[in-house]
Amino acid sequence: MKLLKFLLIGIYFGVVLVKGEVISWFRIQEMFHFQSFYMYGVIGSAVLVGIVSVALIKRLQITSIDGETIKLAGKPFNRVGNLVGGIVFGLGWALAGACPGPLYALLGVGYGSILPAIAGALLGVISYGYLKPRLPH
Repeated sequence: MKLLKFLLIGIYFGVVLVKGEVISWFRIQEMFHFQSFYMYGVIGSAVLVGIVSVALIKRLQITSIDGETIKLAGKPFNRVGNLVGGIVFGLGWALAGACPGPLYALLGVGYGSILPAIAGALLGVISYGYLKPRLPH
């Protein structure tokens, strides 16, 4: 029952992504070809909401839904790791026409052709988990 709330939030988030056309391959291609501001506006809005949310969590010492303290610790900057990770992420996003967030929403609306992208994302996560101890962090 506890996990039901997360499933419902995920379904709601998927509906918002679909209705907002954020999962649209055409919208994503417009962004990568610099033909439309739409996706930049969506991403910029999400960044702004994230900045405000983190500031509020820190200032008001907001706890999680279970009452646990939310700890927001910074991570050291790794120029090579960020560059390589960003390139891999961007290439995957451009090739699949979707970032990892809406992959399941695309599957949910019936785009079975997204299955190779989901398999690739899962393979990437598994590979990272295996290689993490050997990577410079």
